[in-house]
Amino acid sequence: MSDALKNRLYQIIFKTETKQGRAYDIFLILSITLSTLLIIFESVDGLFYPYRNIFSFFEWFFVIIFSIEYILRLYVVKDSKGYAFSFYGLVDLFSILPAYISFFIPAARFLMVIRVFRLLRLFRVFKMMRYVEESGTLIRALRASRPKITVFLFTIIFIVIFTGAIMYIVEGPQNGFNNIPESIYWAIVTVSTVGYGDISPQTPLGKLISSVLMIVAYGIIAVPTGIITSEMNNASKKAVKLATCPNCFSEDHVADAIYCNKCGNLL
Repeated sequence: MSDALKNRLYQIIFKTETKQGRAYDIFLILSITLSTLLIIFESVDGLFYPYRNIFSFFEWFFVIIFSIEYILRLYVVKDSKGYAFSFYGLVDLFSILPAYISFFIPAARFLMVIRVFRLLRLFRVFKMMRYVEESGTLIRALRASRPKITVFLFTIIFIVIFTGAIMYIVEGPQNGFNNIPESIYWAIVTVSTVGYGDISPQTPLGKLISSVLMIVAYGIIAVPTGIITSEMNNASKKAVKLATCPNCFSEDHVADAIYCNKCGNLL
């Protein structure tokens, strides 16, 4: 393959600014969407068995397309190893690998649904990178919330263990609370306000404890939401590299800051 053709293929596969590159990306996105739907519908016996030959044909049709595309991507990039071990490179590989593994483990073909992650290229194709950049605010908020969320989760763990043990004593196996782990499961379901109903208290004291736990659960739900919302608000107020302190070279300043928040020097 000549360098000119290799460069041309690179422009089409990795660039979306050109007409051919954009058309290629749109074709790829449609193929990913259709192949993902195919895998989902294939798991429905009522659809798969009457049309198994059609499913098999199109499944391998898309596998061959994605396999050729993956090989071309490895060939045209300058750093093929870097691409192969990048996020998108691994997603591209794992989206076709289950098809070949299915020769030995038939059920593995359903893992090809991972190719839905390839739709992340939508952000690049349709000029939506600003949404990806905004995800940085969410990530910073989650990191800042980690200590508080950790304490919150440990508190929940203590509550469900203690309540589960109490309910095992109060209700006992005769009312479905066969052991402490199963009672803890009931407490988790109750605190999360899911309430499957497969286990429920029968004694007056058990119902009282259950009622208190459900009321507490409503307050508990609001805690992580409030923590993350607060940190997101703080993260959105911070501007990245708006001004660099000439004294300590800190760049993390509020948008309208006049003085450095690290050393107090005038910005």
